[in-house]
Amino acid sequence: MRTLKLIWDIKGPDAELTAQHHLTHLREYIKEHKVEVVASGVEHMNGVHHICFTAVKEKDMPQMRDDLKPHRAQLWQEKS
Repeated sequence: MRTLKLIWDIKGPDAELTAQHHLTHLREYIKEHKVEVVASGVEHMNGVHHICFTAVKEKDMPQMRDDLKPHRAQLWQEKS
């Protein structure tokens, strides 16, 4: 089964703090709905762009997509 990375783009001067805050709520959702998570976190894209993400099994994606409305998704690639 494929793993998908759901991504929320956060932009602006407070992007890092906002992304960290979003991650807190994302983790609450994951715990409440007992979603199996491969990884989650915040990544710095540039000075005013951060992303909040979670990587989940494809079977869990439709419900999370409908509930949480990520901006985009991509196939999860393990970092080597």
